[in-house]
Amino acid sequence: MFRELGTSRHETRSCAFTLLVKRKDGPSSSYWGMNILFIGGSRFVGKHAVLEAVKRGHSVTLFNRGTQPLPTPEVRHIQGDRNEDLGRLAGERFDAVIDTSGYLPHQVKTAAQALAERATTYLFISTISVYADQTRAFQDENAALIELSDPTVEEVTGETYGGLKVLCERALDSFFPGRRLNIRPGVVVGPSDTTDRFTYWPVRLSRGGEVLAPGKRNDPVQWIDARDLATWVIEMLEGDAQGTYNAVSQADRFTVGGLLDASQRASGSQAQVTWVAEEFLLERGVKAFVDLPMWLAGEQANFLRIDGTKAHDAGLMVRPIEESVDDTLEWFRAERQGDLKTGLGEERERELLAEWRDRSD
Repeated sequence: MFRELGTSRHETRSCAFTLLVKRKDGPSSSYWGMNILFIGGSRFVGKHAVLEAVKRGHSVTLFNRGTQPLPTPEVRHIQGDRNEDLGRLAGERFDAVIDTSGYLPHQVKTAAQALAERATTYLFISTISVYADQTRAFQDENAALIELSDPTVEEVTGETYGGLKVLCERALDSFFPGRRLNIRPGVVVGPSDTTDRFTYWPVRLSRGGEVLAPGKRNDPVQWIDARDLATWVIEMLEGDAQGTYNAVSQADRFTVGGLLDASQRASGSQAQVTWVAEEFLLERGVKAFVDLPMWLAGEQANFLRIDGTKAHDAGLMVRPIEESVDDTLEWFRAERQGDLKTGLGEERERELLAEWRDRSD
């Protein structure tokens, strides 16, 4: 059986899954919507996945602290802290668990242990930051992983984040062998992303003036729109998939220049883009991906060239750049607004551009 999925402005999606999933333990004529538990589910990726699951007719329960509004009233909410209140899930049964809020191994282990006999599949949102060599291009899911020197560390930092996610993935193996999905997204972008990493460029171009662009136009950049990720993870659960997948756009499909061009078109601004050599920026202490988001220098740029072939073969589709940029800018103007959390400040940008011109003259 086939059905048509929601069609974006730029592409038609189709998939060989029915809206309802066949009951594994019932008669062949019996169909049902899945009963899905989200641990988290009220922010960004989780929010989009909840909306997608509800749209597709599944029953959704959110287990979280209740500090954010529910994505939709069409969900059941069990309020609790995953570190203390998993007992509130006693007596519940789920076809799938989607864990969007696991950062420490003990969090995932405790949840997996509690749900091992009460859930069929456990889908964990991990990260491509698990890979040990972040300077090598086109790494697939079999690449070597980070091994923390101190696996008991509990503080999530830039240095420990990837290694802790590795341990979180491994924590599932004992309790959901053959029944777990490790999804490793790249940079997740789109509406509702308050990190401002991707958002910086549409907003900065819309404000006009002279814009400092890092490196070269054809430098690679890679991401996954949260809405595409959400659609795909629900499809994967509907298809009884398991295993580990890099959830990223095709390597080298997008470039920094393409991102800036789409950002300028989104607002129709008259901004002037000036490309500045990465060596110049690094010499002046400009931090890649912090001061200038979505840009990495030197061999580090290969971290934005992860191999996502396995996920694409499994149905992951990535919308055109224009759609992600347009919708992100529209969301920012309608809901986010305010100062950006990342990117060069106006004064610092002007100083660097002036120095670059002086150096070039």
